Amino acid sequence: MDGARAASASASAAGMATVIFNAPAPPVGRDAARELARRELDKPIYHRDEPSFLDRIINKINDWLSRLFDHTPGEHAGSGWGWTALVVLVVVLILVAAAVWWRVGNLRRSAAERTGLLDDAHTTAEDHRTTAERHAAAGEWPEAIRERLRAIARDLEERVIVEPRPGRTADELAAEAGAALPDHAEELAAGVRTFDDVWYGGRQGDAEGYQRLVDLDRRVRAARPAPLVSGSTT
Repeated sequence: MDGARAASASASAAGMATVIFNAPAPPVGRDAARELARRELDKPIYHRDEPSFLDRIINKINDWLSRLFDHTPGEHAGSGWGWTALVVLVVVLILVAAAVWWRVGNLRRSAAERTGLLDDAHTTAEDHRTTAERHAAAGEWPEAIRERLRAIARDLEERVIVEPRPGRTADELAAEAGAALPDHAEELAAGVRTFDDVWYGGRQGDAEGYQRLVDLDRRVRAARPAPLVSGSTT
């Protein structure tokens, strides 16, 4: 009898353990899930990039979460929905974190990759113009834009409007040439932005962007530096 009772007790304990370990996870309510989502999105990792980039992503996620949880069945209609929503949320947050990392990495690489605009002291402005036209004829717009800006830089050096200096970047060229040719300072800055957007910003070059550099080259070639104002009087 004692053996039978012991066996029965063991079977009952095993059955209770099975029930306990196989019991479904506690349901996650709609409001609780929404709060978890909001709290996660407030973490600093999702706010390290420029607001114009992250705000759009976070706002879209917030809108999506609002629609998702507003249409969630009642808290007691089933525990599976709340957990499914959280799993989807985790996946979305992983994708957002990856996008942030990629964006920040690209910006850092772009800053590190900026090198001197002119790397060959033996080329002339006309050499660069010829090369630019060849790239343009082949539809190679990024290369055409770069060569046209190099032609502008070399022309300014040849006319001693800016001092020849190895390693000068495009942004430095815009600043120095803009100081020497104040009437064209805005155009020079805009031309350099076109170059930067294509070579460091990941944008596609096109015929319109190249034509802006061609027009800038023509105007800069015709420009003369502002005369120095003498402080002496007669």
